[in-house]
Amino acid sequence: GGDGATCDLSGSGGSAGRASLDGRTSLSFTEEMKGFYREGVRNPGVPGDRFAFRLTITLDDVDRFLSDQDHLARAEGWIDAAACGGRRLVERGWFNLFAPGGAPDRRLMRYRLHFTDGMDRPRTLTGWKNVFHGPPTDIWPATTTMYFRLLEGHVPDGHDDTAPVAGAGTLHIELGDFIRQLTSFRTEGPDGMAALDRFARFFAGNLWDVYGPG
Repeated sequence: GGDGATCDLSGSGGSAGRASLDGRTSLSFTEEMKGFYREGVRNPGVPGDRFAFRLTITLDDVDRFLSDQDHLARAEGWIDAAACGGRRLVERGWFNLFAPGGAPDRRLMRYRLHFTDGMDRPRTLTGWKNVFHGPPTDIWPATTTMYFRLLEGHVPDGHDDTAPVAGAGTLHIELGDFIRQLTSFRTEGPDGMAALDRFARFFAGNLWDVYGPG
């Protein structure tokens, strides 16, 4: 698990480590991204202050995750930014992998992280990676670049458009961190290697759907 409070999406009230007790197989991996953030802007892209996060993404039930249209997992860990008061724990976090992007050849990787900044103000990081049809050379920048906004309050999904925006930024996965991410995959439960294989096929299949010829 990560460093933050658990957000249980499984309906069991338990952690990923309990997946094996009821026959489920869980999968987790760790992702670290670094970049910049600018207060007072609405759209990412303006250079600003350093911003980073480290998240452990957990699929409490791999089969349920793969069958769910939104492919929803939980995210735990921390964000680190001077503008937010330094390192802050993620209190609740969600991650959608290859959620529908509004077009057959577009997918979104979506992040929603609730935390409290150093001035005791609730904040929501809402981030997205845009995966859309293009040459295969686009796969690396598309899957390793995240654009995000910081919203005031702990904003639920579907309410971003009406939430006040505190700022925006862009994060990237550096090559060394990506290599560490690949070695961070863990499974728990009776079906570990097969579950990891199903997840890998799902990941590769979605990239093929977007970037393959057609």
